[in-house]
Amino acid sequence: MQYINLHTHKFTNNPNVLEIVNQYPQEFDDKIPFYSIGIHPWYIKESSLEADLQIIEEKLQLQNCLALGECGLDKRIEISMGIQTQVFEKQLRLAIQYKKPVILHCVSAYQEIIEIKKRLQVEVPMIIHGFSKNLSIAKSLLDNGFYLSFGKYLLRNPELESVFKLVPNDKFFLETDTIEETLDEVYKLAAKYKNIEIENLIKIINSNFNHVFKK
Repeated sequence: MQYINLHTHKFTNNPNVLEIVNQYPQEFDDKIPFYSIGIHPWYIKESSLEADLQIIEEKLQLQNCLALGECGLDKRIEISMGIQTQVFEKQLRLAIQYKKPVILHCVSAYQEIIEIKKRLQVEVPMIIHGFSKNLSIAKSLLDNGFYLSFGKYLLRNPELESVFKLVPNDKFFLETDTIEETLDEVYKLAAKYKNIEIENLIKIINSNFNHVFKK
């Protein structure tokens, strides 16, 4: 049993951690053993969109590519929702085609992402990374088949404890994303909130990983 880091931008090469390292099409590093790849809504460039999608399609067919992402929707950036949605849906169709889970970036667009999942009939697992919202939003996402991944905000927002406690054990992951704190710190706090031993938490997340990523 090893630790799982669902989403990170830093490859640490720790033998005790399986890290899903976020990669971008134009900055791909083939030395990273396990990764996700996608077009983040912040970095959409229409001039290179087709080339980016071609790289993503190539990598999704490789065994070491565990997921599509991070990709998604963000209402707080200047790129129009129309363009974001178009790019997001093109990526989702690739995830469906190659049967890869999706790691999602979502800011103030949860209902839109739920609607797209339904409309495109997405059946591959979809994971909201860096979840930080209230129980109502969590319940809406869980009811629509999403998984939730916790990290930075679990450490920094004590109010998230009550939400995390109520997320079913078969529906969550843990991550570090870009934070300086270690994955160990995230696991320790998560175990405390769930009132279980670290060893049991590791088993739960390994089970979720095996189910979602078919490992």
